Parts: sequence; structure tokens; C-alpha cells
Amino acid sequence: MSLINKLKQLFTQISNNRLYRKIDDVPFITEGILAVIIFVYVFGIVTNSTDAIINYGAMYRPLVQFGQWWRFITPIFIHLSFLHILMNGISLYYVGIQLEKIFGHIRFLVIFMLSGIFGNIAGFAFSNGASAGASTAIFGLFGVFLMLGETFHDNMYVRRMSQSFLLLIVLNIGFDLMSPDIDIVGHIGGLIAGFLLPYVVGLPSEFKIPILKKIFALIVLIVFAYFCLKTGYFAN
Repeated sequence: MSLINKLKQLFTQISNNRLYRKIDDVPFITEGILAVIIFVYVFGIVTNSTDAIINYGAMYRPLVQFGQWWRFITPIFIHLSFLHILMNGISLYYVGIQLEKIFGHIRFLVIFMLSGIFGNIAGFAFSNGASAGASTAIFGLFGVFLMLGETFHDNMYVRRMSQSFLLLIVLNIGFDLMSPDIDIVGHIGGLIAGFLLPYVVGLPSEFKIPILKKIFALIVLIVFAYFCLKTGYFAN
């Protein structure tokens, strides 16, 4: 028996283990992300370092241009107020536990993080002020439901769920337009990435994404990132 076959057999045995299945059912990625977000917020309050955390981690174009590339990632975990973290935390948990169950832990983590990064890249290109929050990634999760609606449009339940999230997206963007302090560009960037990323990372093995859709989604993501990065780095 080849090494690959042995590994497949071992994986099958582990997957069928009752303890493994019980652990696998726990949305530990969603809960872990929430734990990190809460820790960062509470740590800032307890140590009186909230301003420093925001200053060193929020998305702010001039500092990214200066070389602080980590600001594409760190804003996902930084929140500016209790209401900010409360609303994002509720949204993340409600949506996250559903999508983590559908896509699996690793795929979900990749989609969440890359949606947030792409949202921050869009904000880097077109927003002048500082911004922070997990909402870029959460809008990406909203976009995933639109992808599911497109992929499983023959399934009435999935289609209705996708339509509900489309209404939620429209309402949120409408709210963004009335709130000048909100980085609407980052939200839209996360939404676009969240719609396209599942085509690239794929669904569980029993569902196959057509290869042309995978290639098209990957090309659009690359062009989108290149355009936003070039615009941001050459902006005044």
C-alpha cells in the first residue's frame, strides 16, 4: 500500500471517530476569531492602550504607503467602541457558525481573512481616513451567501436565504451612505471578495465548482487586488 493510500485510510479512520466528529461540529474558528477580537478590545481598555492599538493597527493609507503592510490584516481585529464590537460580534457569530458548518473550518478561515484583507485593500485605495473593524470580513461572509444563491439557484431554501442576505446587504450599504465615518469602500471590497473567494477555495468535496468559474474568479480577484494596491500606493 502506498503512502498516500495509507494517509487516506488514516484520515478516514480519524474522521469516523466519534470524538473527532464531536470536535468537528464545534465552530471553533468562529469562536476563536471572536475571542481574539474581544481580547484585543478588553486588553486595550484594561491597559489603557486603546489609542495605541488603533494608532498602530488601523487601516490608514499614508502609513501603509510608508511600509506598514500589516495594516491590511490588523484592522480586522480592532474595534473603536463597545457598540462597534457588539454589532460586529453578533453578526460574525450568527453568520460564521452557519458558513463554518458549510465550508469547513479551514475554508471558512481562509474566506474570512481574505475577505477582510481585500476589503482593507479597497479601503487603502479609495478611503482617506483611518478605519478598523471586522465588518470588511463580515461583508465578505454576506457575499458568500450570494455565491451560494448563484451556485444552488435551483434549491428554493438556499435561494431564499441568499435573497434575504441581499436585502440585508442593501440595507447595510444604505446605512453606510448615511454615515460619513464608515468605510463603505472597504465593505464593498469585502463583499466582492466574499462572493468570489468560495469559487476559488471550493465547496466540500461532494460539490464541484466548474473549473472556468474558478479561473474567472481567481483572475478577477488578482486584477482587483492589483488595481487597488496600485491606486493606493500612488495616491496622494
